Amino acid sequence: QVQLVESGGGLVQAGGSLRLSCAASGRTFSSYDLGWFRQAPGKAREFVAAITWSLGRTSYSDSVKGRFTISRDNAKNTVYLQMNSLKPEDTAVYYCASRMNSYSDYDAWGQGTQVTVSS
Repeated sequence: QVQLVESGGGLVQAGGSLRLSCAASGRTFSSYDLGWFRQAPGKAREFVAAITWSLGRTSYSDSVKGRFTISRDNAKNTVYLQMNSLKPEDTAVYYCASRMNSYSDYDAWGQGTQVTVSS
């Protein structure tokens, strides 16, 4: 089982940037997919971005495409989410998660980090 710990959240003004990090430990970091999700108050958790383990292919939700970038550093066992041009609607708790491959469910989750964007 992999353990995930997010960091980098905080308060930022609209139009600003933040970079979230997720440090992983446990099973071999480079052999599983990683994703970022978020949950705003009163709303369901939603997919934000993902990156595959094999070719580093990325995918994004339409709401963040062009503004957010997911990346991974296998040597540091860390996945990042660079968030630019932040909007108040990006305010949420952000979680990273892992899964074995694109055919499996995300089965390990971090504790989350709060991102608040003020208008």
